[in-house]
Amino acid sequence: MTDHPRIPLAGVIGHPIAHSRSPALHGYWLKRYGIRGHYIPLDIATSDLADMLRALPKMGFVGVNITIPHKEAVLHIADVITDRAALIGAANTLIFRKDGRIQADNTDGSGFIANLRQNAPHWRPHDGPAVVFGAGGAARAVVAALIEVGVPEIRISNRTRPRAEGLRSDFGAKLVVSEWTQGANMLDGATTVINTTSLGMVGKSDLRVPLDGLRSDAVVTDLVYTPLMTQFLIEAQAMGCTVVDGLGMLLHQAAPGFERWFGHRPDVDDATRQAVLSA
Repeated sequence: MTDHPRIPLAGVIGHPIAHSRSPALHGYWLKRYGIRGHYIPLDIATSDLADMLRALPKMGFVGVNITIPHKEAVLHIADVITDRAALIGAANTLIFRKDGRIQADNTDGSGFIANLRQNAPHWRPHDGPAVVFGAGGAARAVVAALIEVGVPEIRISNRTRPRAEGLRSDFGAKLVVSEWTQGANMLDGATTVINTTSLGMVGKSDLRVPLDGLRSDAVVTDLVYTPLMTQFLIEAQAMGCTVVDGLGMLLHQAAPGFERWFGHRPDVDDATRQAVLSA
């Protein structure tokens, strides 16, 4: 009887998960680099999460991505948590180690920065304050990344102020909290502006912030990527700003996990972007 090596499996866990573009992305990379492997969407309810995560390695899984609503819950299940995942308070990447332990990491922040550096190559984080709309899990990853690359001040606003205050408590004095209704005032002198909320996404209302005070040399980005150009980005672009859509963050945050699971660092380029957009 022939002893065949197991084909590595990976996937993305969420609830729901049918909307995810991650299977198209990882499937494209597997085909592009001729790697034997599969990447599978897994719709798993919260009540089943712990049992399923322990069972997946026995089925040949080498790791998974984690998305809504499980990003925080997996930290209570993982055996090893990276410093950045602990700081952010959420994980988006799990590695099933050969010693049987589950390692949790968060690559959202590094994906965010890589997207800016690729699509706004002139961006210099030290040049001035950043403005962050929203205070959820994505905002935590963005704030941690902005602090790491040396942004001098981060102005943050959220529809419920206590969540924004919570980020200031966790990340320190570089954060300045403003009322949601005063969001336009935060733009004065800002060189980086980020929407981390779901406002502007297909099916949601737009992020309605007057952009009159926005510098024309600011870099403006939106974590939403459906549509690619939100009304927020359209208005910023009309003012002369460099705008960066959110799809690149999705692509860049996925690359470290793919490398750990399948042993090859994938390129994030125009071909990758088009493969995901056409899926």
